[in-house]
Amino acid sequence: MMLAAVVACGTIATAGPLQASETPFIKAVAATPPPTGAKSLCVNYSWACASSRSNSLPREQELRIVNAVNKRVNRSTRAVTDESQYRKKDKWALPTRRGGDCEDFALLKKRELMQMGLDPSKLLLATVLDTDRNSHAVLVYRSSYGDLVLDNLTNKIKPWKATRYLFLRMQNPNRPGSWVGVSNS
Repeated sequence: MMLAAVVACGTIATAGPLQASETPFIKAVAATPPPTGAKSLCVNYSWACASSRSNSLPREQELRIVNAVNKRVNRSTRAVTDESQYRKKDKWALPTRRGGDCEDFALLKKRELMQMGLDPSKLLLATVLDTDRNSHAVLVYRSSYGDLVLDNLTNKIKPWKATRYLFLRMQNPNRPGSWVGVSNS
C-alpha cells in the first residue's frame, strides 16, 4: 500500500494509505476550454503557460521551497474579490497592492516557485468546487509523492484527494497553455 502524502516539512498533511483504485495524481480525461477569466492567461502571463522542463531540485529542498512560498503568499496577500477590484466576475491576474482572489494567489505562487527554480511542468493551475461547492482555484504541485495542493484557504499543503474538493479542470500537464477536464477517482 502506498502513502498518499509526505510527512517531511511539517505542514504537509497526510491522507493515510491509498486504496488500490486511487492514484496520487489527478487524471486528465479530455480537453476542455479554460475558465472564463483565464482565456487570455497565456497572453498576459506567458510564464504561466511555460512547459519547458528545468533541472529538478532535490526533493526535500523542493518541498521546503513549496511550503515556504505557500505560507508567505497566504500571509502577505489580502483576499479581495474580482468584483470589488475590477468590477468583473472573474479575472485571472497577479494580486495588486489591494490583494487578490484565489486564482490570483495561485498565479503568484506559481510565479514565485518558478523564479526559485521549480520546474514549471510541475506547477498546474486548477479549478475546483470547495467543500461548500463554491468555485475555487488552487495550484497543484506535481511532486514525486503525487499531486499536492497549495491553497490560499490553508497553509497546509495536502494531497489532492485529502482536500475533499471536487476537481473540475486543470492546466494540461503536457501543454500548460491548454486545459483538461479531470477525473476525481
